[in-house]
Amino acid sequence: MAIAISPIVKRYRYNGVDLPTPPGMSEADVRALHSARFPELLNAEVVAEEPVDGRQEITFRRAVGTKG
Repeated sequence: MAIAISPIVKRYRYNGVDLPTPPGMSEADVRALHSARFPELLNAEVVAEEPVDGRQEITFRRAVGTKG
C-alpha cells in the first residue's frame, strides 16, 4: 500500500472576510501581513479547524478584554 502525500490548502478568515494569502505563509506571517488593514489582528486569537478533504479554515478571533 502506497502512502500519498497531498498539501493542505489553508483559508484564513477574520470578521467574516477572507484574507488573501500567498501559499506557504505561517499564521504569524499572515497576521503581520494583514495587520496594516486590521490592526486588531496583532492581539487576535488563532483558531484552526481540523482539515477536511485537504482544506483547513483558520480564523482570527478578536481578543476580548479591558484596557489598563
